[in-house]
Order: sequence, then structure tokens, then C-alpha cells
Amino acid sequence: MSVSVLGAGAFGTALAISLSQNSPVTLWARELGDMADLRENAKRLPNCPFPDALAVTGELKTATLADIILLAVPMQKLREFLTAHADVLAGKALVACCKGIELTSGCGPAEVISQTAPSAKSAILTGPSFAIDIANGLPTALTLACADDDTGKTLQAALTTPTLRLYRTTDTVGAELGGGLKNVIAIACGAAIGAGLGESARAALMTRGYAEMQRMAEHVGAQPDTLSGLSGFGDLTLTCTSNHSRNYRLGLSIGDGSRFEAGTTVEGAATARAVANLAERERLDMPITQVVAALLDKRLDVQSAMRALLNRPLKEE
Repeated sequence: MSVSVLGAGAFGTALAISLSQNSPVTLWARELGDMADLRENAKRLPNCPFPDALAVTGELKTATLADIILLAVPMQKLREFLTAHADVLAGKALVACCKGIELTSGCGPAEVISQTAPSAKSAILTGPSFAIDIANGLPTALTLACADDDTGKTLQAALTTPTLRLYRTTDTVGAELGGGLKNVIAIACGAAIGAGLGESARAALMTRGYAEMQRMAEHVGAQPDTLSGLSGFGDLTLTCTSNHSRNYRLGLSIGDGSRFEAGTTVEGAATARAVANLAERERLDMPITQVVAALLDKRLDVQSAMRALLNRPLKEE
């Protein structure tokens, strides 16, 4: 089956490079620049040359001729993109490669696809991964979530490569929650490390953050086991402990007061605000998420946030 990747950020480019190990792949870029000539995405993923089987184009109609289309566009832009191009995406197998919760609706990527492209077969690709590792052929395992298991099996076979191993689930809600909420916890962990609060504080935030992820998942009817897999625990571990994570780096900048890279997409920021709003409406106990939202909106500083968490009533684990 033919494959296209829409969106030439670092992650979309890396997926296109990896998938071209199987068969020809088309990578669509909104701003093509000199990628076609250089055979490299020097701006987003430098020093990762394109294989011969990877074609790059700025023509969306050309890219959307493929059977399987990976949507590597930012979560907060997904609905706008799908709505604008509904005609050429109708009936396709659409795999969202973004992580997060839509700020305006509280929806995850699978639900956004269902609402805007109802004739499409929707799926999510998520889990612990950095673009540079995928592009360099380092072994990576991801979750492919698709409500229809037969479609999931087809996509799993088509998108698994010699270095990219996919595990399948039908729990799209759990997969999209894990991929979105771990970014929020990563911001908290980065802030703790940036403020010099130590590794023990990070471990506590990761553990209690994971409890929040499970609490939210249970509330919306996700399968608890999904959060213990690659799209939950696995992604949480990676994102909260590495400087490669944009969400973690944003937290570091909040903690140490340094300037964050301008123009960098950080999905966890909008997700924190969306989930904090949802938690308040649904009366869910999500203290770390709510503190992260307050940090982002500058209603709290890191020291005040930590005091707020430490002064919560004592309880059983």
C-alpha cells in the first residue's frame, strides 16, 4: 500500500525516512524550500539524508493519492487542516502522528478525525520516540491505535519497518490520552529540574503524574492497561527524562528562567490548559496538571507550585 506523510517537521520527516525502507514514500511540505534539491530537511532534521525511495513534494493533491496518509501536523492545527482539505482526504486511511488534547474542544486526534473526516479510517501512531532516533534507524517501538482491528492489522503491517516496531490496540482513547498527558507531566518535571528541586522531586512528579493519567483515562472510559504500555508509561519515561523533549525543555526554561526557543511547537502547553479546564468541569483531581497550567499562565511560580503540591492533604497512595 502506498504511503504519504503530510507535514515535514522533524517527526514527519523521520517517519518518511524510516518508512521508505519498505517502499516508496511521499513527504508533503507546506514550505518545500530547498529540500528537494538538498535531499535533506536541513531546517527541521539536519544531517539525515533522504533515501532514494523518499519523494518530497509541495503539491498536496499529489501526496494525497496514497492509500495511507500520516498526519504529522500539530495537534492544535489538525482540525483546521482536515477541514480545509476534506475533499482529498475523504475515504483514506488517516493516521494521526500528533499528541495532545485540542484546547477548544477537549478532543484527541482520533476524535478530531472522526468529526472532520467521517468517511476516513482513523488511527493514531504514538509512543516513546524522538525524531532523530527514528531517522537514524535506531530501534523504536510505538503504539498504533485503531478502533477497527482489521484496519489496525493492515496499517500495522504496512507501517512496521526493520527498525520501527508497532504494537496494536483498539483503545484509541487511552492511546491519545497517554500521548497527550505525558507531555504535561514532562513540563512539570522540567520545571522541577530547572529550579534545582532534584531528581527525587522528578521521580515523585512522574509517579503521581502517572496516577493522574490513569485517573483521567478511567473517567473517560479508556482501558487501564493501555496507560501501562508504550503510549502511556513508556512515553512518560522518555519525555520526562530527556533534553530531546520539547515539553521537558519548556519546563526547564520555566524552572531556571531561561529563554525558550521561539517558534517551537510544544503540544503539552495547550494540553495542560485543556485538561485543567476539563478536570475543573468534571471535578477530577488533577493537581499536577492544574499546577502546570498555572505555571504556563504565570499565575504561579515554581516554588509556589511545589508548595501547593506538598501542602495537599495527606492520603493513601
